[in-house]
Amino acid sequence: MISIISGIGWHTVGAASAASFYAPISKVKQWSWETTWAIAGLFSWILLPWIVTWFLVPDFSSFYGQISSHAFLGMFLFGAMWGIGNVNYGLTMRYLGMSLGIGIAIGVTLVVGTIMPTIINGTFLHLLTTRSGQITMVGIIIALVGIAIVTYAGHKKEQALGSQVVDFNLKKGLILAVFCGIFSAGFAFGLSAAEPIRLESLHIGIDPLYAMLPSYGIIMGGGALVNFAYCFIRLAIKPELSVRHDFSFPWKNLIINGVLAATGGIMWYLQFFFYAWGQASIPNSLSFVNWMLHMSMYVLCGGIVGLALAEWKGVGSRPVRILCLGMIVIVIAANVVGLGMAAEA
Repeated sequence: MISIISGIGWHTVGAASAASFYAPISKVKQWSWETTWAIAGLFSWILLPWIVTWFLVPDFSSFYGQISSHAFLGMFLFGAMWGIGNVNYGLTMRYLGMSLGIGIAIGVTLVVGTIMPTIINGTFLHLLTTRSGQITMVGIIIALVGIAIVTYAGHKKEQALGSQVVDFNLKKGLILAVFCGIFSAGFAFGLSAAEPIRLESLHIGIDPLYAMLPSYGIIMGGGALVNFAYCFIRLAIKPELSVRHDFSFPWKNLIINGVLAATGGIMWYLQFFFYAWGQASIPNSLSFVNWMLHMSMYVLCGGIVGLALAEWKGVGSRPVRILCLGMIVIVIAANVVGLGMAAEA
């Protein structure tokens, strides 16, 4: 039971980092979003995953030589799938706005990333036929209700602040949100494909908390390929965007922007670093709950961060009460999932 509680706790820490990562990025001035995102991604998807792996793995060639090419391909392709979800994420915000876009996308991601791996692995019937699985499924449904409530609160906030989505298109936005949710779940699929790396990490004596981390460079490498391609293509073909312009400012400005972007990228990576800790703390037979916990805690921490940064100032008490209700429901969902895991254990 203590392991389960610590697992939920580590997922919360990771989600808090994810919910806060955009704060330093939003402080970057005079750079295009594409340049900022590419710098953040360099730290998040390339440097940190491989630096951490370098500390953990004494001999790369010997370690990765034990892994089949099929597993490598699966991890990389699922990472690229996750990267496509990241690109769709921004387009979803464009057509639906932040609240509706995030709520729908994360709701779909939670369901797909939680349920599909169990179907692929042939363990889905376990969810439906055992007491622990049924309790856990109830927790997943409660989490979706909580996400819906938080999404509604965010929509009311945007209305109260007079925020308008210039390119609002419900049909196009919903389609993109669903695609975003499905493709973003690629990271969960990538982690399932990375099971051989986790087992090899344990075999050479790596602490279980870190056993999944050597797979991140491959999974995130797939995502990096898609994201970098998107950013660089836009910088190349859009006349209003220019790398030369972004790096034409004094060194002091460049250093400040670089540090802010890098900080955001590091915080984005840390969500998955602590995801690995949370996953390691939860019994392998219950691994399907990790993605659900991560995504629901992401929404919960996003609400808390928004309140802490005074993003809800001036919206009135009703949207804030709705937000708090949604966050309470998500906490209840996490507790229900914890009960389901305790019943299994």
